[in-house]
Amino acid sequence: MWDGTPALLEPGNVGSGTTTATAPSSDSRRLGSCFRGANGTEEHKGDIASPWFSTVFGIIGLGSNLFALCVLVSASRRMHSRSRSSFLVFLCGLVATDFMGLLVTFSVVVPYHFLRFDWRRVDPGCHLCGFMGFAMVFFGQCPLLLSATMAGERFLGIYRPFSHSISMSKRRAWTLVSAVWAVGFCLALLPFLGLGEYTLQYPNSWCFLTLLHDPRNVAFSLLFALLGMFCVGLSFLLNTISVVALCRLYHDAESVQRRRDSEVEMMVQLVGIMLVASVCWLPLLILIAQTVLQDAPSGLAPNEISRETEKKLLICLRAATWNQILDPWVYILFRRAVLRRIYPSFKPRPSIISLYPMINPSLRRKFTQESVLQ
Repeated sequence: MWDGTPALLEPGNVGSGTTTATAPSSDSRRLGSCFRGANGTEEHKGDIASPWFSTVFGIIGLGSNLFALCVLVSASRRMHSRSRSSFLVFLCGLVATDFMGLLVTFSVVVPYHFLRFDWRRVDPGCHLCGFMGFAMVFFGQCPLLLSATMAGERFLGIYRPFSHSISMSKRRAWTLVSAVWAVGFCLALLPFLGLGEYTLQYPNSWCFLTLLHDPRNVAFSLLFALLGMFCVGLSFLLNTISVVALCRLYHDAESVQRRRDSEVEMMVQLVGIMLVASVCWLPLLILIAQTVLQDAPSGLAPNEISRETEKKLLICLRAATWNQILDPWVYILFRRAVLRRIYPSFKPRPSIISLYPMINPSLRRKFTQESVLQ
């Protein structure tokens, strides 16, 4: 009895002008739901990039994130300022997320590029594909959520510096990072609970959410895309407001000597992270939303996606992967030690707390000490 799996073609009839549909074998009936149409067959193996490109790409990304993580841990141990140390915690969470995302995904992609294994034989139950799809969604959405969280933290740090410095400890910052990871985990878990599917994608080297037009896949794809675009938009809004506030303090004649270089350094790094995320992720998020909201192309089977869309998805995915490689370099290149070499007049100045002369003297001494230790 046929269960809806696409009919297989007899190899002897491929070269002739006719094709003969045969009943699916017992092996094809046992295949998981991650195989769609020609996906999972050996048809696209000629379209796969060189394995050495993927290997070098992965090594550079992992090395960059590992180096940035070591620098961050070292800086965090020497830091005594609460505002700066909490920001470093968020940066550590972001770099650790990027590192693990590259490690998990490339541990599947690189062996496939070298071995060119048959997914239908290696993973007929779609367990490996489901794990990779989960990792792609989790490690893709978490950096966007963390960027928005960091933008909110800096916004409060600039507009509510006193209450923020008292309440934002390292433990609370790690709690927020853990909450972001929990949100990303719950989102990536939805296809296993029935909302959407993780399927093998062209050219059979990776798994991701499915851009089909059935209600469940549309709902999950839109949730992923709209949440990502919301995070990018929120980061842009909060960072713009924060930068405008810092520019006013920086150019105010009365506060030229009172500006706080650590605030400028953090905002430069945060704006850099936001720009990298926007350039790398928005094309993919827009493509996902646009594809599922448009009418399905005619002439395709219900479980197939047009080849043009699949190729666009692959290109956008490769662009999004650059986000995990460029994030650590934003921190590495835009530290004060590097900025002072480029801009020698970028020297330490008193804390922003001096803008509030009526503050309690004991609290003033605490904030002043923190600013000196930066």
